Amino acid sequence: MIDTNKINIFSDGSSLGNPGPGGFGVIMKWKNKKVKISKGFRYTTNNRMELLGPITALNKLKKPQEILLTTDSKYVIDGIEKGWAKKWKNNHWMRDKKNSALNVDLWDELLNIIDFHLSIKFLWVRGHQGHPENEECDLLAKNAAMSDNLNIDKKFEEKVKFHE
Repeated sequence: MIDTNKINIFSDGSSLGNPGPGGFGVIMKWKNKKVKISKGFRYTTNNRMELLGPITALNKLKKPQEILLTTDSKYVIDGIEKGWAKKWKNNHWMRDKKNSALNVDLWDELLNIIDFHLSIKFLWVRGHQGHPENEECDLLAKNAAMSDNLNIDKKFEEKVKFHE
């Protein structure tokens, strides 16, 4: 579903092993424009890539916009729509009294960029079911994860003390 009155963002993340090499793929559509963005990382998780895709796309927009963001990630959708991320942030990034939230750096960045925009509606689609943009984003993400030019997910690698 494309809303011609909004900027449409489609996003998917991938990890070859979890953790392992990963990537995200994003397609941004508005008016008659289409932009594709992808980036690969040498050691990360699928959930981090699912978050980094929307963050990257939203950060490309220099002024507040109305956005329809489509993803197959229940992690991202539920974290925002069910208010989990805001609750974790309000609880000093604790999911409950004993367990820290994961991917705090990315959740915090996503919450901040959401607040910048006029409105963001999140739409979930089932992955691998023929949704054209979701399939294309999946391919972009996987190709990025398999590329020879992989970036370093510094926050994740520092946390898990990854060494080459």
